[in-house]
Amino acid sequence: MIWALCLLCMAGGLREAHAGPLPKTSKVEDKAAPQEEVNVLMFGVIQLSESLNYVYETTAAKIGKISKALTSHEGTLQMLGKQTEQAAKEEKEMKDVLQSLKAQMAEQQDQTVMTKDWLASMEQEEVELKTKVRRLEMYLNNFAPTSIKELQERAEEHSYVLKCLQDLTQFHKENIETQIKQLSKLQRMSEAKT
Repeated sequence: MIWALCLLCMAGGLREAHAGPLPKTSKVEDKAAPQEEVNVLMFGVIQLSESLNYVYETTAAKIGKISKALTSHEGTLQMLGKQTEQAAKEEKEMKDVLQSLKAQMAEQQDQTVMTKDWLASMEQEEVELKTKVRRLEMYLNNFAPTSIKELQERAEEHSYVLKCLQDLTQFHKENIETQIKQLSKLQRMSEAKT
């Protein structure tokens, strides 16, 4: 709007300048423009100034929108940067947990091997003890005991020891099965995370 007023004043000043008589510089006399042409030119100048003003205002509005969009994009980029940092931190934590799980699995496997070896040794001892009991029974059947009561007590002791060994063997078998299940579970968890 200010541009329109400036152009209007300028056009008015030009009109006053051309309103006076023109000096003759050549044989052909210049004629002053009729009032209608001046009015048309003034109208054109006003329209041009309004168009320039509109372009100025719309350009300012567009620049404002672009500035807001850039600010919004900067905020989004900062948020994405924070999310990327958080994802990297979580990935490192997952790698640490996975490494810990692998170490636990290795330890469980070592314990399982040791327990299996120990259980095999216990089973061997049980077999040897049963063999000794059978030999003792054969001995008792072939030779007359000095005291039946003493032999019965020995048999009861051997039977008790044998029962304890069987219970211990069963306990260790169950313990190994539990450890194998835990190891399988840890392996599945490890495979699922990788």
